[in-house]
Amino acid sequence: MARTNFDQLLEAGCHFGHLKRKWNPAMAPYIFMERNGIHIIDLHKTVNMLDEAADALKQIARSGKKVLFVGTKKQAKEIVAEKAASVGMPYVVERWPGGMLTNFPTIRKAVKKMANIDRLMNDGTYSNLSKREILQISRQRAKLEKNLGSIADLTRLPSALFVVDVMKEHIAVKEANRLGIPVFAIVDTNSDPKNIDFVIPANDDAKDSIDVVLSACCAAITEGQEERKAEKADEKAAKEQAEEVAEAKPRRASRKAEKKEEAVEEAPTAAPAEEEKPKKAAAKKTTKKSEAAAEAKADEPAAEAAE
Repeated sequence: MARTNFDQLLEAGCHFGHLKRKWNPAMAPYIFMERNGIHIIDLHKTVNMLDEAADALKQIARSGKKVLFVGTKKQAKEIVAEKAASVGMPYVVERWPGGMLTNFPTIRKAVKKMANIDRLMNDGTYSNLSKREILQISRQRAKLEKNLGSIADLTRLPSALFVVDVMKEHIAVKEANRLGIPVFAIVDTNSDPKNIDFVIPANDDAKDSIDVVLSACCAAITEGQEERKAEKADEKAAKEQAEEVAEAKPRRASRKAEKKEEAVEEAPTAAPAEEEKPKKAAAKKTTKKSEAAAEAKADEPAAEAAE
């Protein structure tokens, strides 16, 4: 099922490119025509390529990995921050800190410094400092929060990079290419798509255009996260069921052992009763023999008298 359709992209103005004199020839396959000196993007290709990018983002989210959204241009700041925060992904909307990916440990140190300042302020360590020193620390904390607060939860390199304007964020794209991180990007007619893994040809200057594309991608990420939660729930249920079965087996074995012990205990009591039967039978036979012998003895005198 398509995540967007031709009409939605058309209403958002995704088809408007840049002036003809500012175009990049590498974008020729994605240009439909030229009108009034402006290139028009082929929205049929945009729909297909947006669906491909959304499916790839869904798989990344399903595996529990992070996607870093980058959009520092004025038109994209609010939209990128809102959409990325809605799916719990890190984002950069101020200035791209050089070496953020290639020198990631240094960026992590700055983030930890921000956390240390918060901890020391809360436990009263800074209470004895002068007002000037506290003000300086507060300003430093505010600066770190502005530039790095949105990536505080990014403890490792992201699995993908989503860029709104390839021309403006060229440093981020170069760092991602150097580290082999896949790049998803909204690419306009004045940009070079050769370094982008998932090209989404669309207008990167209009707010509505950016909003439509990001909404489709974030919806795919949400689907991936929900599927991951469902898989985890199924695995947990299967694990609990296996544990219950494993616990039930020793119980069954113990019950069988108890039954065997009861049978063994009952066996000696039954044996004497069975032994008494032949004894009684033998006693009856002996009594019968003795009676027969007594009768024979009683008959002998009578026989002699008859003779």
